[in-house]
Amino acid sequence: MQKTKCNDTKTYKIALLPGDYIGEEITSGAVKIMERVGKAYNVDLQFTRGAIGGAGLDEAGHPFPEATKNICKESDAIFLGAVGGPKWDNVASNLRPERGLLEIRKELGVFANLRPVKIHSSLRDKSPLKESIIGDNLDILIVRELIGGIYFGEKGREGDKAYDVMSYSAEEVERIAEIAFEAASKRDKRVTSVDKANVLESSKLWRETVEKVAKKYPEVELSHLYVDNAAMQLVINPRQFDVILTSNMFGDILSDEASVISGSIGMLPSASIGKGVGLFEPIHGSAPDIAGQDKVNPMATILSGAMMLRHSFNMEEAAKIIEKSVELVLEKGYRTGDIYSGTEKLVGTKEVVEKIMEEIEVLLQK
Repeated sequence: MQKTKCNDTKTYKIALLPGDYIGEEITSGAVKIMERVGKAYNVDLQFTRGAIGGAGLDEAGHPFPEATKNICKESDAIFLGAVGGPKWDNVASNLRPERGLLEIRKELGVFANLRPVKIHSSLRDKSPLKESIIGDNLDILIVRELIGGIYFGEKGREGDKAYDVMSYSAEEVERIAEIAFEAASKRDKRVTSVDKANVLESSKLWRETVEKVAKKYPEVELSHLYVDNAAMQLVINPRQFDVILTSNMFGDILSDEASVISGSIGMLPSASIGKGVGLFEPIHGSAPDIAGQDKVNPMATILSGAMMLRHSFNMEEAAKIIEKSVELVLEKGYRTGDIYSGTEKLVGTKEVVEKIMEEIEVLLQK
């Protein structure tokens, strides 16, 4: 993994949004790692902090403050920690910390959420599934539509009745499908589209549109599953999947289910991309029960940083160095509490970052 030689320093501006509870802990170490790797490749990563979620509500009375929005508009990528927690359980629904996530996604136009689900070889024993089911190299990419569907549809109450509308246009489905097929063409060339076309009209449109897009990619095999069957198949035979393409709500549920297969939600990164600036964050929540105790697993956030280098800045070698360093730390038996089995080396958040940094230094010298 020889680093690229270049005399000209590139500069990228990144909006750093730690968020709530463990947000500061998980993002601080990831920022140090990205800055170090960036320096090795003559890339200056400049982070500007902003508040989001509960922090934004406390600071400016809104989960996605105008000041944060302006920082994001001036940035080349967004790096986010986690939002939400019991402190804000009783605020109005339109001001809940999670609304900040919905609004920033909409503002950025990041319609495609990429969630890789991999089982690291040294963590196979942490998966709740038998090794005969997960196999040696489980590698799934979930491509979730992110700014449409029921989460963004019309909603309201009329007396004792409440409603949430799920709708999609052909254009919305087409653009997310193209992301999935492009990804599959560089992987194992298989797309599984997940819907509920036997019941939902929006899913019928989804399926019709996906099949039209598939014609552009004859080398990619397309199959369909209803969402209830897909949920079962993920635990019965996850190896059948390569790329899973699905809508906002279905993707939300299935990706969290898939995260458990990997052994810990603390290991999984994500990237949200569209036509402009990308948003990168771990898929886990703010974990208020362990905040400030040096217990949280920062690896999902660090791996999200690797995804940012790859997708936003085309720094493939740098991303691979970070990913390899995480793998090496795991192979040497270092574990945070969420992936600790009792026989490995139990370490805290800060020490994990230090160990990954040590591996990075070694790899950068090769």
